[in-house]
Amino acid sequence: MAGIILNQIVIMFLYMLVGFGLYRWGKLTKEGSRDIAALLVNIVIPVVIVRSFCVERSTARLAALGASTVVAVLALGASMLIARLVYRREPIEDFGTAFSNAGFIGLPLVQSVLGADAVFYLVPFVVLLNLGQWSYGVAIMTGDPGKLRPRAILVNPFTFSTAIGLLLFLSGLGDKLPEVIGSTMQGIAAVNSPLAMIVLGVYLAQADLVAMVGNWRLYAVSAVRLLLVPAATILILALLPYDVRIRETVLIAAAAPVGANVAIYAQLNGRDYTYACQTVVMSTLLSIATMPAVMALAERVL
Repeated sequence: MAGIILNQIVIMFLYMLVGFGLYRWGKLTKEGSRDIAALLVNIVIPVVIVRSFCVERSTARLAALGASTVVAVLALGASMLIARLVYRREPIEDFGTAFSNAGFIGLPLVQSVLGADAVFYLVPFVVLLNLGQWSYGVAIMTGDPGKLRPRAILVNPFTFSTAIGLLLFLSGLGDKLPEVIGSTMQGIAAVNSPLAMIVLGVYLAQADLVAMVGNWRLYAVSAVRLLLVPAATILILALLPYDVRIRETVLIAAAAPVGANVAIYAQLNGRDYTYACQTVVMSTLLSIATMPAVMALAERVL
């Protein structure tokens, strides 16, 4: 497992270099990368989620969905608690260590390493993470729980795609869609990894790498996000009786680097946008080493 993870991370890093090069050579602008990110959030990732539900309905799968939801709640709860304990007075660090890059990195990794069907187990984590960002995350960044946006929690691409996917799965129509629709969804889902990493490559190209290397705060944030949170998650998963594939799926997402949304929320709420971007870039670079190590440890423990 660890070797496969390392291989996939290297591939994803090469995708990042494509984005880095395109930005540095003037072939892809900051606005263009935002358009790609919007395409990912509004179309590609929702299609990946819906497609994961396009399987035969069975009692075993219903039980697995319930189990993966329980695991996701516990894993996210642990990460938010750790982030709050370590970074109570630091909104960017609190947000960044609480919420991983499950959509842009965790999901493509699960797709590549465990197979497209394993995304089914990851959906609860991705949905709950995004709901957490739009609710608890907003409270962190604003410092004002009164600014929560209930409508934004419910009306978003992840909630919609999960609702559509559940409807298809529970109605038994998921595995009976016309081949042309299935092939279209497969084609869209296939661009998830390359596009997500190209966007992160543009983030990397905009970062001051020299300044980043000398900033100890970035290493501290990365250590909490990439080592402390996954270690706590492994301890929790070791106590659960669920299928190891479900636990490995959630662990991959929980061990992912700082989520790119920290930069978006920092910018929207007048926080240090540049520093927020740096936490994403630094933790993503360091995850090349930490994620295979975390999965190697998990193989022994789980």
